[in-house]
Amino acid sequence: MRKRFNITGLCIPAKHYMVDLSNRLAEIHSMVDEGSYFSINRGRQFGKTTILHALTKVLSDRYLVVHLDFQALGSASYKDENTFSVAFASIFVRGLSIANENVLEEYPVLQTLRDIDASPSLQFDLRKLFYLLLTFCQSSKKPVVLIIDEADSASNNQVFLDFLAQLRNYYLEREALGTITFQSVILAGVYDIRNLKRKLRSNDEHKLNSPWNIAAKFNVKMSFSKDDIEGMLMDYEKDYHTGMDVLEIAGLIYDDTSGYPYLVSAFCKLIDEEVSTEDTPESRKNAWTRDGFFQAERMLLEEENTLFDSLIGKLSDIPELNTLIRNLLFTGSNTVYNADLPAINIAAMLGFIKKHHHTITIANRIFETRLYNFYLSAADMQNLDIYKASQRDKNQFIIDGHLNMRRILEKFVEHFHDLYKDSPQTFIEDTGRKFFLLYLRPIINGTGNYYIESQTRDLCRTDVIVDYRGEQFIIETKIWHGNEYNKRGEQQLIDYLDAYHKDKGYMLSFNFNKKKQIGVHDIVIGNKIIIEAVV
Repeated sequence: MRKRFNITGLCIPAKHYMVDLSNRLAEIHSMVDEGSYFSINRGRQFGKTTILHALTKVLSDRYLVVHLDFQALGSASYKDENTFSVAFASIFVRGLSIANENVLEEYPVLQTLRDIDASPSLQFDLRKLFYLLLTFCQSSKKPVVLIIDEADSASNNQVFLDFLAQLRNYYLEREALGTITFQSVILAGVYDIRNLKRKLRSNDEHKLNSPWNIAAKFNVKMSFSKDDIEGMLMDYEKDYHTGMDVLEIAGLIYDDTSGYPYLVSAFCKLIDEEVSTEDTPESRKNAWTRDGFFQAERMLLEEENTLFDSLIGKLSDIPELNTLIRNLLFTGSNTVYNADLPAINIAAMLGFIKKHHHTITIANRIFETRLYNFYLSAADMQNLDIYKASQRDKNQFIIDGHLNMRRILEKFVEHFHDLYKDSPQTFIEDTGRKFFLLYLRPIINGTGNYYIESQTRDLCRTDVIVDYRGEQFIIETKIWHGNEYNKRGEQQLIDYLDAYHKDKGYMLSFNFNKKKQIGVHDIVIGNKIIIEAVV
């Protein structure tokens, strides 16, 4: 059976093309060797389960690893302390038995834990559970490592917070008294357990103390680098000899995904299985090209999957997150990263955003484009006159398969002036760029894509990159702030054109000068041409 790119569940090296995880595993191994308790928190489908299974294997020579998945516990398991303790005992024994066939005979205490599950009426609480767990740790021939995947699925339950408090207490005893307990405890999930606050009880016990404030920082980089992607593609190339430019394709995938593991694998899988329509060398050769990449990009942005469903679903569930993302996308707001602000904290935790030079930006181009498409597809947006104008105009901008960007700017200026010339300045500052994207989207939809270059996003200027059938257009949108500022903007665009090896660029200026001359004109600077549209 041939190896494939995998986007569902656990990745297995013998079955799937994967990046090399050895450096990451070595870093985590060092944390376990140091006796650290820590959390691995990343967004949905970020490769947490795959790295935990690989970690279990590399740790097994030195440690006895108990790898649990809290998804195996139904909601009824958190009914009370007794129910949770019995359920935990059951999956603990099962987790050990799967990896170690003779473990029950080796450790009689495990038989006691197993028998408790067979006697559900027995009164059994966390104190008794931890007595048996510590007995097991003390009798084990190897130090014991406890790994709990999907730990945040239990985070809303008081009994789980009490469980964490017990882990914390015995960790402190280990440090102070040398008590033998778990060598290391690893909790994995999307939500950061360290930020959970204990629920208030009626007698005001345990008010706002974190039950997981002993956790060490987890700074291991889980996203893929460009080199990681290159390595995975080289493995594929050894099998199929497509002749692809590995460096170029890896760079394109990284630029679009910022190394988000699911998105990287999704790109590769689409190119391998859908862009390549036949199981032949010629079909694969044609697929692993720039054109094949852009075709896969369009497919990915249009498909339904659980990652995008989760991304969009959170916007309706969390209003402050929705406000943050809308402002970040459309107003050019330069928002400083501050983890104490709830909206920023949860956006980072869910993988929506990343920190960039002390400010925040959308995590990757795919998320950003998907989010733009979501907001611009809303009914209130499509009822706007500028969108309706684009729908009427869209057939006149494609000539012999090529996008006529100059003509798009000319028509946008014409419509924007007719529709919004009497609008206040603050309205245009807030909506101008949004309306340009709204006008642009129906024209390129289904054939091209656009994204915002995060490094140039601010309140004054934003670069929009449009890809249409492999041809790129760089459009700087900016708010007019005088001739001197405009000259600087032109030079910045020239520098950006150099970086993209382009001779022609576009500038859309929202100008509030009463003496402005609206329209489109050419500016020649050296060997570059800037087509500027003034509205």
